[in-house]
Amino acid sequence: MNKVLRRIELLGGRSIEVVRGDITMEEVDAIVNAANSRLQHGGGVAGAIVRRGGRIIQEESNEIGYVRVGDAAVTGAGRLPCKKVIHAVGPMWGEGGEEEKLRDAVESSLRLAHIHGFESLSMPAISSGIFGFPKDKCAEILFSTVLRFFENNPESNLRKVRFCNIDQETCSHFTREFDGRFQERLK
Repeated sequence: MNKVLRRIELLGGRSIEVVRGDITMEEVDAIVNAANSRLQHGGGVAGAIVRRGGRIIQEESNEIGYVRVGDAAVTGAGRLPCKKVIHAVGPMWGEGGEEEKLRDAVESSLRLAHIHGFESLSMPAISSGIFGFPKDKCAEILFSTVLRFFENNPESNLRKVRFCNIDQETCSHFTREFDGRFQERLK
């Protein structure tokens, strides 16, 4: 069972949550997959999504083919409890321009959620696993990008974003970022 570690209600009926658990179990409109450019979902979050959701996710990804770093694409969700999977291609640490590329990948995911009319989205710490992006920087970029999206898109149906990670270390970085950003509002 996924556990909400932090939650805040923002203006406009929107919320952000930090969740420890399995993203493949998230009951939201869409989950974000931390994908590679070829959309080959062999390991990490991507592998778990295909194992739980079924081969159809990989087959639909194969039809899409290539997605550039900083962009995202949508497939069905197979047997997952969500409606769709948004495959965000984040950068590998050390390739250059990593922070901007990660910001672009998150923005692309949020735009696709908006275009599809999704109200809820669950996102892992994109690029912070085998791609080596520092977890603290990842948390900062994901939070700031989601908050900016909410501010700049008041008409969007997107109301809830959950940052869902399975490991305690990554969750700790996200709870620290949450606490630092919202400390004054939570008193």
